Amino acid sequence: MSRKPRSEMIAETRAKLIAAARKAFGELGYAEASMDDFTAEAGLTRGALYHHFGDKKGLLEAVVVQLDAEMAERLAAISASAPTRWEALVQENVGYVEMALDPEIQRILLRDGPAVLGDPSGWPSAAGCIAAIRKHLEELQADGVVRDDIDAGAAARLISGASTDAALWIANAPDPEAASQKAIPAFKALLNGLLRQTPTSPT
Repeated sequence: MSRKPRSEMIAETRAKLIAAARKAFGELGYAEASMDDFTAEAGLTRGALYHHFGDKKGLLEAVVVQLDAEMAERLAAISASAPTRWEALVQENVGYVEMALDPEIQRILLRDGPAVLGDPSGWPSAAGCIAAIRKHLEELQADGVVRDDIDAGAAARLISGASTDAALWIANAPDPEAASQKAIPAFKALLNGLLRQTPTSPT
């Protein structure tokens, strides 16, 4: 039997460790999960973990990247099914805030992630998110839907910051559901402030 290519073996090892870590981080939390939990679950050695991720923090970062990518796919699907370009922007950003109620996202991405990896606004995915929102806003400005006296880049940063802060608040609140019910209407109201006002008809 021929051996698998080295690149395939590396990918499989990484995938096993990420899956095991994701399970442990989701169930136990970063502080309580041990490297022995990951390696035993994956059927690998500590040496493999150190080789591919450096340490426990590096493994958390890989899990966060994986979760981020899955969330982006879910949000893209939400955006694609929206009836208008404006609704796509609103539903995608509100969808991100709503995901703060997902137990796995809540614990790994919004609690342990910032505590271990630092401010989410500095994560690699943040720049791509801001760029995507900016492009969306520029298209809406060209359509005459969003006010053209607002800088799209500045607005994109503010939207990204508001949605991230809302998600962090919900995830860390004593009652996440209650916090979500307060945050989402307020967030939608902020977004609506970007809309071009329709002139009122003369009376």
